[in-house]
Amino acid sequence: MPVYPSLTRALAVALVDVLWFVEGCEDEQMDPDDAVKVLESVAHLVTQLTSDQRSEFIDLLGSMAAEETDPSRREFLGGFPEGFGFVEDDFWPGIYS
Repeated sequence: MPVYPSLTRALAVALVDVLWFVEGCEDEQMDPDDAVKVLESVAHLVTQLTSDQRSEFIDLLGSMAAEETDPSRREFLGGFPEGFGFVEDDFWPGIYS
């Protein structure tokens, strides 16, 4: 089991894991309406963070993406800031190369 340098990092990893699962669920695994509710709820929550909290979270996502070996998960992490309303454009263009 990995050791996380902070509670914030551990919670960010857990949140991404849950959202990665929800987004990848087939209809038989999770009701699509419930999946949308979960994703929208998290998107609303993270948009309520302060500017400093957003910056910290985006930095964590960036380091997680840089360390990720699974290309599709790295793409998910790279698109997270835009997909969840942090930024207008992808935060790390070209990270998937």
